[in-house]
This record gives sequence, structure tokens and C-alpha cells, in this order.
Amino acid sequence: MKLETLCFLSGLETPTDTRMAACEINAITIDSRAVVPGCMFVCIRGATADGHAYVKQALEQGAAAVVIEREVPVMKGSGAIFIRVGDTRRALSRLCNAFYGNPTKGMRLIAVTGTNGKTSVSTMLKAIFDAAMIPCGLIGTVRCVCRDRVLNIRSANPNANMTTPDPSELYHMLSVMREEGVEVVIMETTSHALALKKLDPLCFDAAIFTNLTPEHLDFHGNMQHYFAAKASLFPKAKLAILNADDSASIRLLPYCKGRVVRTSTGLRDAEYTASDVRFRGTEGVSYTLTSPNAKLKLSSPIPGIFTLSNTLQAATCAIEMGVSARVIRETLNALTGVEGRMERVRFDNPVDFSVFVDYAHTPDALENVLRTACGFRADGQRIVLVFGCGGDRDKTKRPLMGAVASRFADMVYVTSDNSRSEDPDAIIADILGGIDREKPYRVIRDRAVAIEVAIREARTGDIILLTGKGHEKYEIDATGKHPFDEKAVAADAVARAYPFLHSTGGEGDHRSDRDENRDWN
Repeated sequence: MKLETLCFLSGLETPTDTRMAACEINAITIDSRAVVPGCMFVCIRGATADGHAYVKQALEQGAAAVVIEREVPVMKGSGAIFIRVGDTRRALSRLCNAFYGNPTKGMRLIAVTGTNGKTSVSTMLKAIFDAAMIPCGLIGTVRCVCRDRVLNIRSANPNANMTTPDPSELYHMLSVMREEGVEVVIMETTSHALALKKLDPLCFDAAIFTNLTPEHLDFHGNMQHYFAAKASLFPKAKLAILNADDSASIRLLPYCKGRVVRTSTGLRDAEYTASDVRFRGTEGVSYTLTSPNAKLKLSSPIPGIFTLSNTLQAATCAIEMGVSARVIRETLNALTGVEGRMERVRFDNPVDFSVFVDYAHTPDALENVLRTACGFRADGQRIVLVFGCGGDRDKTKRPLMGAVASRFADMVYVTSDNSRSEDPDAIIADILGGIDREKPYRVIRDRAVAIEVAIREARTGDIILLTGKGHEKYEIDATGKHPFDEKAVAADAVARAYPFLHSTGGEGDHRSDRDENRDWN
């Protein structure tokens, strides 16, 4: 695309330079190492690096144009075209959107935002649209999917875990979806993506708000800034679907420029409510959805109070988008779970306890998971928790999560969880600041060992919760990113602790083969 055309379509004010009409741009990047001849290099100021410091390298590799916020020494005599803007992040999103031909034009966009529940609501919506035979795409934490095909995110940072990809990848994905006939795109929309203006050119047919609890305060600084980032989504939406059970929904109302509907599991004055609620333990939940335009009985085999709220919001959005009640009811009834969200781990070896993995990595999410387990456990069953906290992230939540763990779990194993550049022992010390020392707990820094110990020490009926990683298949420490599949680790631990299915010996107590003398600390 010609640089002059690209800038015009992006709405950028550009310098008067006759070379722009002839300059061909073949790629856009923020990584100077990825620059090739004919590429546009956009200088982004990040938390640890500033792209303005790498302009020389970009020019040496053939950058044809450079977008900057401030002048750099190498501008004079370089031969490249420099475009100065007030905000390179906003410019990047708009440039990428224009470069890929405004890919969302003609598609319906649904944004799901909030601290917890984004992945579950998005996954449920994707399943509903699939069942309705409406070509659908999903951009989320677990994966990005175009109809039935998984799209890969190629982040410049191998340790990144971005729910919303960077603009150069995001708008490329959206263009692929358009080419493959996608009509509806569901996007998990994070506060980071909104604050970093990744979605600046986009408008949404619907925006769903799930809840707001403390998270990402290391990035936003305080809850006011965190809320403001979330709120910035709603002026861009034709329809806002707000969880009225969360007090933050009231503060969002002034930001909503389109129509507003509220969902509630208890308030009678909301537009969509749940009544006749029945929690059926491990068998899930059922209720009647009532709204001005619909009344239908819904059920889900996924246990927990959060399932009530998540299914209610997914159903509300689907109804508002014109999906039939029959499709919604049948889909939610058949959806057995969301990867890494209160997901039960199945084993080849029969065991007399259960293991669940969940992504809960905030105090509120952890409490929800533990309350759910408390809700379906039988008399005498213990709740055993294995958890840690991420490094280079909000430190204030660590003792809070420790306190929640002690309050609801019968046995707690404190371990590591993506320590990144921090000392794992220092993170654990922060967690222990909230642990009740009068209740059972153990510290086992190695996460794989902690899981194995929890399984080897399991009692009949135990409900073992492995929280924090969920769908993730890796562990990040100071040396980098390493493969770590928590479900596989648990399965291997069960196979070692209960090897009777693989033994040629006689029958007997399946716990007798344990190596009781091994030092697990």
C-alpha cells in the first residue's frame, strides 16, 4: 500500500513530502529486529524499552517510514520518511486497521470485558453461534479461532500472554476471518488492550461487562485507572450488557452511549433475570431466564455460582443478537466445560478423589472457585488447594489470596506460578503474609512436586484444586518460558502413585506402592 494512501485511510496528519505518493509500505512493525526493506517502523514507548532508541537499527534494516512521538538524532539525512504523531499507540492501531483494509467492516463485533468470566462467557457465546450456524470467530485468552480453525498469535515477546494480540497481529487475524466468511467476532477485551489503544478504530455491536475486582494494579496503578480503562469500551458499543449484581455497573452507565440491558441473578428490576435457581452440586445449575422478550428454562452441567452469571450473560447477548431460544438452551445444556475453568482432570487410573484446574489468579476469582467447591462437596470431603502468584505482577493481591486460601481450603500447598524475573521465595513470602498459620499448609516451591505431593497425600473424597494456570501449558521463570502442562503433571503423578493398572503383580491396596520415604520438600 502506498504510504500516502495508508496515512489518509488511518486519519493521520502527515508532513508535506512528495515521496509519500511513491513510497510502498509492505509491512508494519514495532520490533526493530523484524524490519525489512519497505517496512514501516512505529516507535512505541513500553514499560522497559522505548522504540525511539531503536530507530537507527530500523533504518539500517531498510525501514521506509518511521512513526515517532518525538524527534530522534538520526532523522536528518536518513532518507526515510518520518511521521510525527501525538500518540504512536493510537496511530499503530489505526495504521494496522487501514493496512488490512478495515477488516471488521460488515462483521458484527462482541466485546466481553471484566476481571473474571471473560473466557467462559466468550466460549459459551462461540458455542451458541456455532450451533446457530452463524460463521463465528473468537479472539481470547485460551486461543484465537476462525470458525473451526485455530489461529496462532506470534508475539514479539515469547513470554507474553496476551488475551488481545498486538495490533499488527490483531488486524491481520481479523482480515483472515473476513476472508473466510466470518460474520460475528467475539473478543475478550482486557483493560491492557483498552489502555494501550489496541482497539481504537473498532466499534462494537455489543459490549458485555462481567464484574470488576482488584487486578492489574501493577499496570494501572489504582482501581480508578483500572475502571477507567474498562469504561472506555462502552462509548464504542451500540449495546451494553451489564452485570447489575456488580456495583461497578452503576458507574458504567454514564459511559454507555447505546442501549443498555442489565442482567441479574437476584435483582428484580434488571431486564434479564434468573429465577427458580437450583444448584445441583457437581451436576451443575438450572434456572429460568426471564426478560421482556423471552422466558426460557436453562441448565448447565458446569458447577458453580459463577456459571449462573456467565450463562445468563451469554444467553442475554445471544437473544439480543437474534439467536433462537432453542439453540441457546440446547447449547448451554450440552457445553460440559471451558478449558482451564473449573475443568475436571480425567485419569486412566481410577482414584477416590477428584482434581480440578482453574485459571483463578485474583483473590476474587480464587474465592469464587473455593466457594464453588464448598458448595458441591459432601460431608467429610476436604478441599485441597495448590496455588501460587505470578511474578512481576500486582504484589498487593498475594497476601489477600493467602487469606482466602486459608479461609476456604482444608489443606493449602503454596507453590510457584510464573515467577518470571522475581525470586519465587520472595513471592511465597508475600503469600504467607496472609496465610493462617493455625491451619494446615505446606510450602513446596517446585509446582510439579507440589502437585505430586497433593496427589500422593490425597484422602478418599478429596477435591484437589490446582489454580492459577488453567489453560496455560507453560511455566515462566527467570530463565525463560518452559513447557508445563498441569493436567499432564497430575496424570503422571496419579500413574506413579497408583500404578496398579500397569502392574503385573497381584491385586491389593492401590496405595501400597507409594514411596513413603521420598523427601518431597
